[in-house]
Amino acid sequence: MSTFEVTLLGMSMSFRTNAGPERVDAARALTEERFNRLAFHGRQLSREKMLTYVSLGLADDLLQSERQVKEMQERLEALLAKIKNSAQGEISAP
Repeated sequence: MSTFEVTLLGMSMSFRTNAGPERVDAARALTEERFNRLAFHGRQLSREKMLTYVSLGLADDLLQSERQVKEMQERLEALLAKIKNSAQGEISAP
């Protein structure tokens, strides 16, 4: 596990993670991008509120991705079952 020191939106923080430096930097960049997108729309909100909106947006993205992965797994399992059934039908046919 590595320790990272990151400055995000003017706040310095250190933490430990199994993620590599590329992932940590990508996460920092995405958070700043989302924050700046909210700030660009002219909202006069505190940094804490804007970060809360950012975290809710990222959490929603994660939930949607997890749902899509689950649906894809279900489709793959159904296709695999069809393939197995088809292969068994060919093997048992004279």
